[in-house]
Amino acid sequence: MGAVAAAIRDLGYVVSGSDDNVYPPMSTFLAAKQIPIASGFRPENLPADVDLVVVGNAISRGNPELEAVLDRNLLYRSLPETLKEFFLQGKQNIVITGTHGKTTTTSLVTWIFREAGLAPGFLIGGIAKDLGQGAAFPDSRHFVIEGDEYDTAFFDKRSKFLHYLPQTLVINNIEFDHADIFESLEEILLSFRRLVNVVPRSGRIFINADDPRCTAVTEHSFAPVHTVGFSESASMRIENVKYHEQGSRFTLGAQIFEMRLLGAFNIRNAAMAISVARAYGIPETVIEQAVGSFNGVARRQEVRGEVNGIKIIDDFGHHPTAIKETLLALRCRYPQGRLWAIFEPRSNTTRRAVFQTELPEALSIADGVVMAPVARLDQLPANDRLDPLKVIKTIQDAGKPAYYESTVDDIVNRMKPLARSGDAVVVFSNGGFGGIHEKLLKELSAG
Repeated sequence: MGAVAAAIRDLGYVVSGSDDNVYPPMSTFLAAKQIPIASGFRPENLPADVDLVVVGNAISRGNPELEAVLDRNLLYRSLPETLKEFFLQGKQNIVITGTHGKTTTTSLVTWIFREAGLAPGFLIGGIAKDLGQGAAFPDSRHFVIEGDEYDTAFFDKRSKFLHYLPQTLVINNIEFDHADIFESLEEILLSFRRLVNVVPRSGRIFINADDPRCTAVTEHSFAPVHTVGFSESASMRIENVKYHEQGSRFTLGAQIFEMRLLGAFNIRNAAMAISVARAYGIPETVIEQAVGSFNGVARRQEVRGEVNGIKIIDDFGHHPTAIKETLLALRCRYPQGRLWAIFEPRSNTTRRAVFQTELPEALSIADGVVMAPVARLDQLPANDRLDPLKVIKTIQDAGKPAYYESTVDDIVNRMKPLARSGDAVVVFSNGGFGGIHEKLLKELSAG
């Protein structure tokens, strides 16, 4: 919301906004753009002569400012609709979708296009280390956007990505997620089918050749479909994969690529980005250089520090598949030491019992596990909650040390005597997790 508000302000409009919690860095960014933000929602925050109200995804009926918008019969739109109207019409929009890998793939496509001198616009749900920001809106023919399947707004329960006017569509993979808004995998597949149905005949679609669900949702596509993956049937096949502590090597077609990222998922993310870049005629040498220099995305296998030979790693992973692939990748990067996983069930899906079986299977790849309580437990009915004690017992029964601790300090105290030089401790959470990374570094440095 903040990035789009600033971009609209740069077009010459007068922009103001409201939010419950306004704090740096977004508050200082918006202040520099001369965008006043009211703390709290009130009818009087709405200017008398307002032309358009953009309603965020987190706003629901009962919000006093929203109720005033409806009572005054003002023009209102969702953020995705606003993006479409102000920035996406008439552009070559590259929309990156899928349960996993959206942020990394979107960042890498943007980085390759930048290195090719194309200066694309972009909107990414994370901060790519090479880009330094999550969004940019230059006057460019190309726009690269992370396409989220989450719902659009209180008045539009379709997936956000349906508004993004894709000329090029990437579908990385499809799994069940977002249990708070989707009842079943079939509902998610329906959203992807609807997305495929709005890609023009002159467009193109790149899908994961190794995921039959991607094939299923593109069966009736009007646009040509290209397959990318490890499968022999892939039209762009990944081969000759080698992992080493500094990254990965693979071939796609006749070209060899080296990159700093690890793991099969990241190789497929890179292969998708390479395939998109080739489709836009970017020279192979530019693509190779950009892939090799790409430093990844913040909070994806990110080393936050090292003390006494123990590495503390931050990872955004919260879906069992993402946790599994991250742990497998870290095994390649740190083959000598032990690998510890600390997990906070915080996402709307992992707080629920839907992954009660899959979570211990994924976490058991680590040499040991510490688990935090389920976040916002009171918001879930008892029969819908993940049982962390059951997750821990399943891991223990598999022969791995596993612990449940009720506070961040307890987790840190548990890890302190367990971790030793050569170990890596990866923290999985899609939130701040009470500053656990800094606390671990501080306590482990104390010996």
